[in-house]
Amino acid sequence: MALMPVADALAAILAGAEPSAEEMVALDAAYHRVLARDVASLRTQPPQAMSAMDGYAVRAMDASHPKARLKVIGEVAAGRPFERAVGPGEAVRIFTGGVIPQGTDAVVIQEDTLADGASITITEVAVRGRHIRPAGVDFNKGDVLLTRGTRLADRHLSLAAGMNYPELPVRRRPRVAILATGDELVMPGEPLSPGQIVYSNGYALRALARAEGAETIDLGVAADTAEATKEGIRRARDAGADILVTIGGASVGDHDLVKPSLEAEGVAIAFWKIAMRPGKPMMHGRLGAMRVIGLPGNPVSSYVCGFLFLVPLIRALSGRAVIHHARETALLGRDVAANDQREDYLRARLEERADGALIATPVNHQDSSLLANLAAARALVVRAPFAPAASAGSPCDIMRLPE
Repeated sequence: MALMPVADALAAILAGAEPSAEEMVALDAAYHRVLARDVASLRTQPPQAMSAMDGYAVRAMDASHPKARLKVIGEVAAGRPFERAVGPGEAVRIFTGGVIPQGTDAVVIQEDTLADGASITITEVAVRGRHIRPAGVDFNKGDVLLTRGTRLADRHLSLAAGMNYPELPVRRRPRVAILATGDELVMPGEPLSPGQIVYSNGYALRALARAEGAETIDLGVAADTAEATKEGIRRARDAGADILVTIGGASVGDHDLVKPSLEAEGVAIAFWKIAMRPGKPMMHGRLGAMRVIGLPGNPVSSYVCGFLFLVPLIRALSGRAVIHHARETALLGRDVAANDQREDYLRARLEERADGALIATPVNHQDSSLLANLAAARALVVRAPFAPAASAGSPCDIMRLPE
């Protein structure tokens, strides 16, 4: 089977990926959820003109010169409007958030007045509209302020509350089941026998999926037998997983049982092997509504493929407006050799020069087993197939890794 280009592999994985069902959740539970539909404000904010400062509500024409003297006829605090109109020569003590009394059109801040019993003397002339927040200056009833596909940040929740929504319509979180395979894998903290390695891939992948808003199902590590692998696949299906991610066993050795096990359970394999580095032995298929991504066992390959393919799929199923990773231009921090037929994703450190230029320096050792270099990287330098050698200072494409 020929190696599939990265763009074609991603298109195949995303083909037909429709957003999950809508559900209503309380505002406090909506953080980082994705809006299922547009949300229009249920109210105008502020509903009436309000004072932006502590001071006195006045008629600007009555306070148009220094030493103007006005009679104070009452007080307005937030939530306690003044009951009658203000006439010539009158003023009302007002506090921030108080409703502007009828008849007044300016606020003189308290620092610009001298109080004397029931009167004040103006020391700074009033200007019509000054220190007043007009009705609707923030938003009006019916304004669409939150749009479908928005992943709700903290400030969006504050806005939704101000719009008078106690709950919001969001997409159900995609369910991602992760199944590792391999007799050599040992959980962190357990004693290791000769030839065994500590299982690490699942921790990064589950964190990556959760950071994108998915629910994760840890299926543990399956032994290197066809039955154990198939049993793990069935558990993912029975748990209602939208995505099954397998780790390891995707190559061509005698102990690489994932592909035949998937096929035995009815998974239609769409592709196997991609023209990329790291991550060549990756596969994708479907089992009914469940999408399957088979990742390589090497931890760097596993993570890079998860970042490039799993993350956009989660975003698509979540109904996100933007699903693809953004690319930026940086300058190479060191020379890189010419590329072969595979698209390269070089782990790189990232720094910003004093002049604002981004410098991406690929780590010296790009072996797909090196976790320390992966952890130190802040970006991937993307090198197209057959890209010529490039020297330090040359422009390059990068994708930032999650911080």
